[in-house]
Amino acid sequence: MSVKRTLMMVGLGIFGIVALIAVFTSWYTVDESEQAVVITFGRADETVTESGLHFKLPWPVQSVEILSKETFSLQFGYKQDKSGELEAYDAETKMITGDDNIVLTDLVVQWKITDPRKYLFNAQKPEEILHSATSSAIRSIIGSSKIDEALTDGKGEIEVETRDLLVNLIEKYDIGISILGVKLQDVELPNKDVRAAFTAVTDALETKNTKINEAEKYVNKRINEAQGEKDAINSKAIGAKTARIQQAQGDVAVFNKMYEQYKGNQQITRERLILETLENVLPKAQLYIMNDDGGTMKYLPLPGLQPTAQQTTTEKKEGSGN
Repeated sequence: MSVKRTLMMVGLGIFGIVALIAVFTSWYTVDESEQAVVITFGRADETVTESGLHFKLPWPVQSVEILSKETFSLQFGYKQDKSGELEAYDAETKMITGDDNIVLTDLVVQWKITDPRKYLFNAQKPEEILHSATSSAIRSIIGSSKIDEALTDGKGEIEVETRDLLVNLIEKYDIGISILGVKLQDVELPNKDVRAAFTAVTDALETKNTKINEAEKYVNKRINEAQGEKDAINSKAIGAKTARIQQAQGDVAVFNKMYEQYKGNQQITRERLILETLENVLPKAQLYIMNDDGGTMKYLPLPGLQPTAQQTTTEKKEGSGN
């Protein structure tokens, strides 16, 4: 009786343990920055991307692998620890350019897991494959570039070409990774003297580009100013033209009105025109108009012929002296 009870107690204990395992391994949580793969008897069965509490069959029937949705950074050619110190790997970054020069090239690759099942089961170490593909891509692009391009203004194009080549390689490997970007951190020469010379060349090119930009800015400014002066002259000319036309039209209107008066009384109009003309020609002269017995009108600038007061006084003094 005691043996049966003992066996029963052991069975209940085992059942309790199994029940606890089933309860504790049937639920799992996925954070907002995570994604999960449900594995059934070693085979990827389902990908879960929604955050929250999820149910699965208890272990060992099903298990869950939690992966991050965040963007990862692959540091190629160097390593930065938590304190911020850099450790360079020159043997990894030493490459030969298309014109047979040696450069040291390090870069950063931004990537993320886009297919968790492929990431877990299509490759044993996908990050090492990514590292090797990055090395192959950058060496291929540097090997087809000249040293001037790699050290000066060709870095942007090298980044784009490296990214495109790396994307193609990762797609062929099909390991569930997507490349987001490639950024060259540094491209330099192993020799300090040569590196200093190329730095001077880079500074000269930057100065040249700055001068060119300043010259283009000055040219654009002068063109705008000249265009403004041209517009002002055209506007002034149009205004003068309009004023002359309006003045001419006014003169024509005055002449037509005067002509109408002239037709009604030619003699009076003629005399008035003569007087107005004399006023315009001789604005400061004093004129005296006299009629003789014959009715002929004479126009004489008499004030100019009359002696001044000073002359009259002088003549009187001279007469009294004699």
